[in-house]
Amino acid sequence: MVRVRFAPSPTGYLHVGGARTALFNWLFARKEKGKFILRIEDTDLERSKKEYEERLKKAIKWLGLDWDEFYRQSERLDLYRSVAENLVKSGKAYYVYAYPEEIERIREKLLSEGKPPHYSEEMFKEYDTPSRRKEYEDKGLFPAVFFKMPSKDYSFEDIVRGEIIFKKGTIGDFAIMRSNGMPTYNFAVVVDDADMRITHVVRGDDHLSNTLRQLALYEALEKKSPRFAHVSMILGPDGKKLSKRHGATSVEEMRDRGILSEALVNYLVLLGWSHPEGKEIMDIDEMITNFSLDRLGKNPAIFDFEKLRWMNSVYIKKIPADRLAELSKPFLKRAGFDPNHPRLIDILEAVKDRLKELSELPELVDYFFRDPEVKVDFEENEKKALREILKNLEDIDWNRKSIIKAFSAPMKKYKVRGKDFFHKLRKALSGKEEGVELDVMIYILGFEEIKKRLERSLE
Repeated sequence: MVRVRFAPSPTGYLHVGGARTALFNWLFARKEKGKFILRIEDTDLERSKKEYEERLKKAIKWLGLDWDEFYRQSERLDLYRSVAENLVKSGKAYYVYAYPEEIERIREKLLSEGKPPHYSEEMFKEYDTPSRRKEYEDKGLFPAVFFKMPSKDYSFEDIVRGEIIFKKGTIGDFAIMRSNGMPTYNFAVVVDDADMRITHVVRGDDHLSNTLRQLALYEALEKKSPRFAHVSMILGPDGKKLSKRHGATSVEEMRDRGILSEALVNYLVLLGWSHPEGKEIMDIDEMITNFSLDRLGKNPAIFDFEKLRWMNSVYIKKIPADRLAELSKPFLKRAGFDPNHPRLIDILEAVKDRLKELSELPELVDYFFRDPEVKVDFEENEKKALREILKNLEDIDWNRKSIIKAFSAPMKKYKVRGKDFFHKLRKALSGKEEGVELDVMIYILGFEEIKKRLERSLE
């Protein structure tokens, strides 16, 4: 059975790059009827926070990605320590009693001699003394544990990139347990993936360099390594790694701007993967049906926010009116508008074709919620026509067809030019130069409201 995992660190918000990785893993698991595992990698004690874990989980759920199993690394420390001790007992790892600053001095010395900073057991011998061991014990410190890196070539077949070869001597010995008793990233990942029977590791290609250490650890633990698929990085429009300087980059920021979850998922899946028929708009079921790892691309994906906005506009037009109303309410409330406006559905229907983000909504519809208090200079014949139009509107069945008919005779009678007149009328009612169809605006505002707003210009 396929078993994949998404393993974020709770040190910040869910970046769109992480969201895409989670999506690819989830789609693969659902396509293959396998398991999608969420693992919180929270062994960085200084930076990991519970609030970030909750936000990560909330963001993943908002995207519609459900997990089958859940783990936290901080609850698995005994396992890491036990595995590390076994590696030491088998001669594949060793204890190091040097302090971090002493290890750094060794590194600096190697660099100053023009050598690569490759550690070996011999370099740490001088610190392994009875007095230093007692010192560690008195301070409640754990000795670091370093893994003995075999001097050999390693290779693997990456699903996306083909054969990858690491030549012997690429790295030296490396830490797998720190003196604070916490495992290093590469060690915890291997122990977890082996213990959780992960079959495929789908992750960003910034992790490619970690694979050498992980392959060596799998070998030392006598565990079969999973298959790897290193997907391309997401870059900004300038070709540089996507970051804050490019604007919104977290799932939460997208949600708060009014990007719909299904639009974001649809956009993210196309960053590094392509539909067999070249489709761009597709629902989640179609993604699952057509997803495969062999269609993941090698080249970096460019995050184009305008393309995402366009895709979001497509989804805004598609979703049911009642759901759009519920999604819109927080944005209206934030702007100080009544989110329970009796004609909210009509308002949204009138403007949804112009929406690319729900955050744009308040500016588009503000005049439906408050009087712009605009006075427009109508010509005398236009005023006469308006007075008769208002009389006509007072007596009609309130619908768009009747509203349009109420304008016809007075405008003809007073020889009012439609284009200029309608422009002034729009300005008087909304305070804007453009917007929804005039008859729609009048219908939604209702007779009493348009009468109040127009009489200001008729005084």
